[in-house]
Amino acid sequence: MIKTLFIASIACTLAAGGAVAQTKPKPAAKGTATKETPLPMEAAKPGAYPDKPVRFMVPFAPGGTTDLIARMVGQKMSESLGQPLVIDNRGGGGGTIATDIVAKAAGDGYTLMMNHQGMTFNATLYAKLPYDTLNDFATIAMVGVTPNVMVVNPNVAAKSVKELVALAKAKPKGVNYGSGGIGSSAHLAVELFQRLAGVTFQHVPYKGAGPALTDTIGGQIQMMIATMPAAAGHIRGNRLRALGVSGAKKSPAFPELPTIAEAGVAGYDYTTWYGILGPKTLPKDMVQYLAAVTNKTLSQKDLRDKLSQQGMEVELMAPDKFADVLKSDVARWGKIIRDAGIKAE
Repeated sequence: MIKTLFIASIACTLAAGGAVAQTKPKPAAKGTATKETPLPMEAAKPGAYPDKPVRFMVPFAPGGTTDLIARMVGQKMSESLGQPLVIDNRGGGGGTIATDIVAKAAGDGYTLMMNHQGMTFNATLYAKLPYDTLNDFATIAMVGVTPNVMVVNPNVAAKSVKELVALAKAKPKGVNYGSGGIGSSAHLAVELFQRLAGVTFQHVPYKGAGPALTDTIGGQIQMMIATMPAAAGHIRGNRLRALGVSGAKKSPAFPELPTIAEAGVAGYDYTTWYGILGPKTLPKDMVQYLAAVTNKTLSQKDLRDKLSQQGMEVELMAPDKFADVLKSDVARWGKIIRDAGIKAE
């Protein structure tokens, strides 16, 4: 189990202004990268690639944000590639099972992965991983960043963040919340909230954020801090009640919602990035080609609008700049985890 000391350490860093949970990459101005690192938008096709379907790994159960984004982006990329990107959900191990499959896959471009910031947590949370987070993957393209949103089942009495805090203080551990598992993004997001708000909820870990969100809708659990794309449709359909967004600014998808910090929990700020990776053995020309296809896909207005409606801010980024983000997050989270002596069991 993740020790409480880890969460307290993160909360202290946030309170001191470190904002460690947020690793939002700087966007390239008007869809371009720096002069030193051109943003791939056009690249030569590597031979006959692809001449068969491409496996698109998702390290989590269906229904979560990573799965949703992979399906939305993958469908559009399929049109450009001329071959389908077949979603392969392999949940479990905090995302490490599917990530390991990709690390060991042939570098032929037929096994790719949509993953999120949590893979940088795992680099230190797990004492032994069957892959090297920084050396076993080719970073292809950043997709974007999204805030999370605090949601409750409509039957919960709380209609604001302050009311939820009051409810939790009146009945410690009387409010239960779900996550995609110990050490998952949804888990850490709520733990940070607890420390900063001075409340204690009851954690109910699942094998993926999708099932946790389903049970929040069904009333088996009462609340969670879910990623915006996964929760947006349920909020609009009144199957969930949104209380606040987790980022430093309001979301264009729900401009009426306050940030959690504005709603009374000072210093709270948590966003997550998503990106496409492949095995390290991918040839450079294939990486550039796939990056160009991804960036052109993400530049399509209809897709950007759909992602924006789900709370996703698209970020176009050159492969080596995405690698810098990966490296920076591994170092940042690694220091916090090691300083606190934390291990995932």
